[in-house]
Amino acid sequence: MKKLNAKELGIGALAGLTAALLVYGATVQPLLFILFGALSALPILIVGLGWGNMAVIVAVAAAGIVGTIIGPSIYFGLFVLLLTLIPAWLSHLANLARPASELGGPDNLMAWYPLSDIMLHLCGLAAVVIIVAGAVMGYGADLVGQVVDAYITAVNQQSPDLQLNPVAIAKMKSLMLYMIPIAWGMIWVMMLLAAYYVATRIVAASSHNLRPREDIPSALRMNRNAIFVFLVAIVAIFFGGVLGLIAAAVLGAFGAGFIVSGFASLHYRTRGKDWRLPVLIICYLMTFLLTLPLLIILVLGLYDTRKAISLTPNKNADTPKQDTKI
Repeated sequence: MKKLNAKELGIGALAGLTAALLVYGATVQPLLFILFGALSALPILIVGLGWGNMAVIVAVAAAGIVGTIIGPSIYFGLFVLLLTLIPAWLSHLANLARPASELGGPDNLMAWYPLSDIMLHLCGLAAVVIIVAGAVMGYGADLVGQVVDAYITAVNQQSPDLQLNPVAIAKMKSLMLYMIPIAWGMIWVMMLLAAYYVATRIVAASSHNLRPREDIPSALRMNRNAIFVFLVAIVAIFFGGVLGLIAAAVLGAFGAGFIVSGFASLHYRTRGKDWRLPVLIICYLMTFLLTLPLLIILVLGLYDTRKAISLTPNKNADTPKQDTKI
């Protein structure tokens, strides 16, 4: 851990201030909670990926202090601290490296923490955020029922002749109860991953990146252990109750991870093909419009699980960067 200078201290404090204000904006505009919440990860990731652990610790501490000052209570400061700890931890993992010789590789190379393992942590932490947020807001059947009833009332006011079947309304409430945390988990993972990608591009463009830039189509896969978490969540959701709601958040988060991995695998498998661009465009459009293509991408992500470890030369070494698979 290198010594922190005044410049890094200021950068970390500024990142923490920005993150805290974004989280505060997320609470002021509930409809933009996921967007602002995920955007709050961006400054923390930039500092962590570009300036290391000490700078990101300053950023997290500053975010917690600012959140406590501007928030309605100390609990808001703790909530800000929780949200900023997630990107801080991800940036810490991304900066981990060790000699490749410890993994059976060449002596003159360094092996970086696999992106697949970072994805495992990202999905797990995203699920934790959704679970904590749901517990704080009192998410449950009563809250979902109130939302659905308000929607039905608004529909009836617009179309008085339209009479909805009470049985259909009850089924809608039951479905929405589990679909909302699944959707939240998926969106949160997508937004966090997007923030991570943007942060890596920014620090690489500014030549502050500690971790080498990776080839995303070949490196972005899910850890094999994530399959077991995903399957357990599928089984647990049928038990219903609190366990089912927790499982729904986990299912959404890890499902999004496998979907992203499936798209990365698709990009990698079609690389160099003349028909690549139109096929990718069609696949993206179909997954937005239909469910079956999305399930196919999910299955592809479940099928293609591996670790791609980025290798870079040690200092004073002239060996070009390589990638290896485990």
